[in-house]
Amino acid sequence: MDFLEIPPGRQPLKRWYLAVMLWFFGRAIQAAARVDKGVKSEFAAMPDQYTFCLGAFPAGPYLVVGKDAKGRVRYMGSSLTNHTIHLTLMFKSITHLFLAFTFQESTPVANARDRLFVNGDVPHACAVVRIMDMIQVFLLPKPLAKLAVKRYPAWPLKRRTIVRAQVLFRAVAGL
Repeated sequence: MDFLEIPPGRQPLKRWYLAVMLWFFGRAIQAAARVDKGVKSEFAAMPDQYTFCLGAFPAGPYLVVGKDAKGRVRYMGSSLTNHTIHLTLMFKSITHLFLAFTFQESTPVANARDRLFVNGDVPHACAVVRIMDMIQVFLLPKPLAKLAVKRYPAWPLKRRTIVRAQVLFRAVAGL
C-alpha cells in the first residue's frame, strides 16, 4: 500500500519574519563580540575559523556566524553553501524556530521539549546557547528577555546601559 506524502505548507510570513530576525540577530552577535566581555570570552574559547549555523530544518532560514583567521567574529549571511560549518544548531521545524524567536519559549525549554538538535561539539554548542542568551538580553526589553532566557542576569549598570546601546547601534549600523 502506498502512502501519499503531504509536504508542509510554505508559511511565507513566518519565513519572512524569521529571516529578518536571524539577519538582525547575526549582526547583533557580531556587534556584541566587539564590545561585550562576556561574548568575547565565549568566542575566545572557540578555535579560529570556527563557524556555526542556527536555523530551521530542512530549508531554513539560517544564520551563519564564524571567526576569521584573525579571531574576529563575523556574521556571514544566511547561505550554508559558501562556508564550512563546524557546528549546526537546528530547530526541527520552522514553527519551532518561530516559537523561540517570538519568545514564547526559551532555548533550554525548546531543547527539553526535543525541538532542537545539534551537530558538532557539545561544549561549543553550550557556548553558542550562552551567546544567544546574552544577545537576547541585549536586544529585548526586560519583560520579553525574561521569557526568552532561562535566568535574567544581574549585570552591572554599565553593561545594561552603555554596552547594550553600543550593541544596538553597531547591529543597526552593521559595524
